[in-house]
Amino acid sequence: MRFMAADVARAVAGELVGSNAHLSGVSFDSRTILPGQLFVPIIDQRDGHDFIADALKRGAGAYLTARDPQGRTAIRVSETVAALLTLGAWGRAKLDQNLGLRVVGVTGSVGKTSTKDLVASALNVAFKTHANERSFNNDFGLPTTILNAPDETQALVLEMGMRGFGEIAKLCAVAHPQIGIVTAVANAHTERVGSIDGVAQAKRELIEALPKAGVAILNRDDDRVWAMRSGTGATVLSFGASEHADVRMVKCTIDDRGRATASVASPWGEVELKMQVAGRHMAQNALAALCVAGALGIDMGAAASAVSSAKISEFRMQMRKLQSGATVIDDSYNANPASMRAALETLASINAK
Repeated sequence: MRFMAADVARAVAGELVGSNAHLSGVSFDSRTILPGQLFVPIIDQRDGHDFIADALKRGAGAYLTARDPQGRTAIRVSETVAALLTLGAWGRAKLDQNLGLRVVGVTGSVGKTSTKDLVASALNVAFKTHANERSFNNDFGLPTTILNAPDETQALVLEMGMRGFGEIAKLCAVAHPQIGIVTAVANAHTERVGSIDGVAQAKRELIEALPKAGVAILNRDDDRVWAMRSGTGATVLSFGASEHADVRMVKCTIDDRGRATASVASPWGEVELKMQVAGRHMAQNALAALCVAGALGIDMGAAASAVSSAKISEFRMQMRKLQSGATVIDDSYNANPASMRAALETLASINAK
């Protein structure tokens, strides 16, 4: 997304220090910043202000700062993450005319990153689509995703993470999703929400944020997720193996590399998924992507083909062959009991010694 430093200052009610500058996108990591991007120093385990000079050396066009400016073009603000969230909302409004109803929020205790990748693949069939890199799903990753979207973007797929109550609601206030997907509720981040029911309550914030003209896409096989339908006036679509699911996995077989082939019934016709990534649960995630495709009028056959061959973010059910001939299932990005169980079930399904 292209904008001027003066646009940033106005959007975040900051002070422009130095000359105006042409900018293209944002970054909060000085090591990977691209020429012309706005650098946003985050104060976390380390203070990002310490890396402003490095970001400028690597080509940053300007930077936010809550400290004294360090030369060149700066936008002084009281707090950088709050300013980034405000700027993300500004960027979302800037894209609004092109996006229409094609802003998809994805959350869940497990499967949200893979589902985000699969949804983006399905939407790319018909629309120029932009999605989070890897798991950039928090209060600085999500606005960064929006602000790095090309100006001609026609669909946004935004993964939303949480560690406590109110966090997804805050992200929704920036992203304004029209379609919301909840993949599952499991025992993850319970330390800040008290219990698995607290997790459900926090994830429900996405569904509660949807407009009446929107679509809630819920896992019909998960009772806590399915109960979220009472929290919205939007259209509700469901996915899963349940006979009551709108997009239903009728049959599923697993090959000797753990990959699922699934027959799928939907209101838009029957299709077959031939997943290239291991795990029956990946086919389950793909059902959510088919729900989005159907809701937006994308051809189901084309969507199924795109989803089947989609590339998933690294370290999620990747099959790696060692020189010894042994196969490693690399699902090492993150883990909770539910995701570990899915990985072990995939391992058990593979015919190996």
